Amino acid sequence: MLIPIIFSGLLLLGILGYWLALRHRHIDMWIGSYYFPANRIAEPNRPDEPIELFIAICDHYEPGRGGAAKEIGLSLVDRWVSEYPKLFGQFHDCKGQVPQHTFFFPQDEYEPEYLDRLKELCQAGFGDVDVHLHHESDTAEQLREKLVEFRDTLYHRHGLLRLDPITNNVVYGFIHGNWALCNSRPDGYCCGVNEEITILRETGCYADFTMPSAPSNTQTSTINSIYYATNHPGKPKSHDTGKPAIIGKTPPAESLLMIQGPLVPSWSPPKWGVFPRIENGDLHGTRPPTIDRLKLWLKANVHVQGKPNWKFIKLHTHGCKKGNIDMLLGGQMQRFHQQLADYSRENPHIRYHYVTAWEMATLVKQAEQDKPCELEIESCG
Repeated sequence: MLIPIIFSGLLLLGILGYWLALRHRHIDMWIGSYYFPANRIAEPNRPDEPIELFIAICDHYEPGRGGAAKEIGLSLVDRWVSEYPKLFGQFHDCKGQVPQHTFFFPQDEYEPEYLDRLKELCQAGFGDVDVHLHHESDTAEQLREKLVEFRDTLYHRHGLLRLDPITNNVVYGFIHGNWALCNSRPDGYCCGVNEEITILRETGCYADFTMPSAPSNTQTSTINSIYYATNHPGKPKSHDTGKPAIIGKTPPAESLLMIQGPLVPSWSPPKWGVFPRIENGDLHGTRPPTIDRLKLWLKANVHVQGKPNWKFIKLHTHGCKKGNIDMLLGGQMQRFHQQLADYSRENPHIRYHYVTAWEMATLVKQAEQDKPCELEIESCG
């Protein structure tokens, strides 16, 4: 009688310990949504249609990271401008587009010389610039002022960003620094503005690309989704849930488009033999892109509901961080582009597209309207 009781007690302790270990990396915030999704429906691919992969690399681009001197920041930017075309100009997607890189530049690190140099790379057809922001203890008014001033500086001073084809207003994509979108950190640091979703929308944000943030405790319970978030007055983390993007359905009024990257547990290999690793689409110096990772990104199945064959793969990185830059501007990244081409040739029903953040959001709108894939190659400015 005693042995079963002891065994049951040890089993319960083991389960508790395992759960606490998952909570330590905040996996408990999203793992339930992965296995039991509330806002996503299982939609099989349509075998009579090709699978379109839209790949966007969204860079938290911080040349002044850690208070680096300006000459160091300039050397990092110059390396990107000089090396990127030489390394990747030889690769093309199914429509002839070269690999694209979207530089989400931080308002708080603004130096005109950085943006002037990046403009050259974008005009050559290798990417785009959007908005990144680190801020602390802001008011709604202060945040609005920062975003409007930086938006207008990028457009009028540097010829970056673009006009919305419908409203003719300047628009921008957004990534929040420290993942703390909409004041989502439990301690309230690194933001301070509960109304951030509304302010982003009203100042011209066409879509937010912050998520996923795992293993941060800012991670939303909504994962692997394209959806619309609306402000919940007086409450933080309004983007924790929202209405999914659905073919033929008008987005909710006063909502902001949220385009998430992949977030799935990875068991190859498990950490310490028992815990899942987190596949969050981060291109890190020690975790370059590979075809095996691509298969996990596809497993996330981020798409507009009703359009399952269009797969949106939003990846992220910190392209000026030591270690990352050598991978992103080196042989490992070149190998991935070559492997991607080989993978597509071996699987002719799979077509891949290199896109910017803006182009990805445009494709979301096309999917919602059930339009064919009609994306014109463009450069910023």
